[in-house]
Amino acid sequence: MKKYLKTAVIKTLPVMAGYMVLGIGFGIIAQKNGYGILWVLAMSALIYAGSMQYVAVSLLTGGASLLTSALTTLMVNARHLFYGISMIGPYKGAGKYKPYLIFALTDETYSLTCTGDYPEGADKHKYWFLLSLLDQTYWVTGSVLGAIAGKAIPFDSTGIDFAMTALFITVFVEQWKTTKNHIPALIGLGASVLCLLIFGRDSFLIPAMILILGMLSGGKKIIERKEGGA
Repeated sequence: MKKYLKTAVIKTLPVMAGYMVLGIGFGIIAQKNGYGILWVLAMSALIYAGSMQYVAVSLLTGGASLLTSALTTLMVNARHLFYGISMIGPYKGAGKYKPYLIFALTDETYSLTCTGDYPEGADKHKYWFLLSLLDQTYWVTGSVLGAIAGKAIPFDSTGIDFAMTALFITVFVEQWKTTKNHIPALIGLGASVLCLLIFGRDSFLIPAMILILGMLSGGKKIIERKEGGA
């Protein structure tokens, strides 16, 4: 595995740049709301949910009920159902690496593994494990640094939580630029906007996900034909 460490590090450099900044943002917000370094470390190591960790701070400080927290978590992380299903085949036969590969499948890690790329001659599951581990290491490191900075440097943290939205936009743009078939992306955008207009910003996520799933499933043959002809 050490043989491909350099390749994995280079491959994950864009994720490192994003995760360090976002992790620092999360650490600062958590610390400013009364959660110290150990809490931040535990959340990033055991939850490792990116945007949900930002939301979790608000839920914890706002005294949200267990049911509210569970439903909110489901809505925020519902997208994992879709790209998680798509990795059932690629992760088949991963053996002892499979539990961690599933746990560490974030949006950015998915963008690195869904292409199926890995160094020639390498065990793809070991290589993907390495990518996943590096990505989480970046996130944990950034979170801890943010908690330390938030405690040591007094400043206004307003607006820091927008960093996660900015990352999602960046990932979307990068995926758009590297693929010729934009039908899935357009379906996602269209369904999300439609549900936002109908259900409002507090309740649109789950209906949007259901609509996207239905449209992608119904249009699977068209999408695959478009992909094949691209």
